[in-house]
Amino acid sequence: MNQKPQLTYPMQFALLIGLMGVFIVISGLLVTFLGSQMMHVPFSQVGTQINKPEYVNVSRLLNTLASVLVFLLPALILARNLGKSAFTQLGFNSAIGFRQMIPLLLIMVAGIMLSGALGELNEKIPLPAALYAKAKALEDEYKTSMMAMANMKTVADYLLAILVLAAAPALCEEVLFRGGFQQVFIGWTKSKWAGIIITSVLFSAFHFSYFGFLPRLALGIILGLIFFYSKNIWLNIFLHFLNNAMVVTQLYVASRMGKSIEKTIDENIPMWVGVIALALLLVFFRIFKKESEAVVLEKEKDRYSSHENMVS
Repeated sequence: MNQKPQLTYPMQFALLIGLMGVFIVISGLLVTFLGSQMMHVPFSQVGTQINKPEYVNVSRLLNTLASVLVFLLPALILARNLGKSAFTQLGFNSAIGFRQMIPLLLIMVAGIMLSGALGELNEKIPLPAALYAKAKALEDEYKTSMMAMANMKTVADYLLAILVLAAAPALCEEVLFRGGFQQVFIGWTKSKWAGIIITSVLFSAFHFSYFGFLPRLALGIILGLIFFYSKNIWLNIFLHFLNNAMVVTQLYVASRMGKSIEKTIDENIPMWVGVIALALLLVFFRIFKKESEAVVLEKEKDRYSSHENMVS
C-alpha cells in the first residue's frame, strides 16, 4: 500500500513557516503588480497610494488576496501532505450541537470584555523610548490601513467591509493558526496549554501591533480552547467572524454618526471589568467543554454505527 511518510511535528512546523515565507514573497510581488495596474501608478507608489479613500476597494481586495495566499494556502498544503483529507485534517466537520452555541456566544461576549480590559493594561506596560517609538510607528501604520479599509459611506460599503475585514480574515487565520499551528504545537509539546499559548503568541505577533498584543493573545487562547474542545474549525471561524464583524459594525456606526474612527479603535474597557470577564469565561468554558464532549462522542457513535452497518 502506497502510504505517505508521516512528517514529524518539527518538520510540519518548518514546512508551514517555509510555505508562509514563500507566499509572503509571492503575495508582495502580486499585490504590488495588481495594485499598480488597478490604481494606474508606478510600483514604487503602490504602498502610499493604496491607503487613499478613492482606492479603498482596491485595498480591501488586495488584503483579502494576501490573506488567502499567506494564511490559507500554507495550511491547506501542509494538511494535504499529511496523508488525510485536507479539510478533515484542518477540523472541518459537521459535528455541531445547538447546545454548544449558547455558551459559545457567552464566551464571545466575555472575551470581548476581557480583550478590552487587556488593551487598557497593555497601554500601561512601560517600554524604553526607542522601542516605544517603533511600536507607535507600527501602530500608526496599522491604524492608517484600518481606517482606509473601514471607510464606509453606504450599506454596500459596509457589507463589503464585513466580507473583507470580518469573513476573510476569520476563515484564513483560523485555518492557519488553529487548524495548522495549534495542532502542530500540541502534538510537538504533548501539552494542550503549551500548544495553545505558543500558537496564541504567534497569532498576536503576526498582527504586528504591540498595543494590541495582549487583547489578541487572549482572543487566541479563547479560540484555541474552543478548537481543542470542539474539534471543529467552523465554530472558530464563526466566533472570529462575529468578533471582527462587531468591530466593523462599530466603526460603521461611528462614521455614520460623525464620530472619529481612530478614537473608536482606541476605546478600551476598565481593567476591573476584565477580572469579571475572566471569571465568567471559566464558567462558560466548563459548560462549552461538557456540551462539546457530548457532540464529539455522538459523532463517534454515528461513525462507528455506520462502519458496523457497512461491514455487516
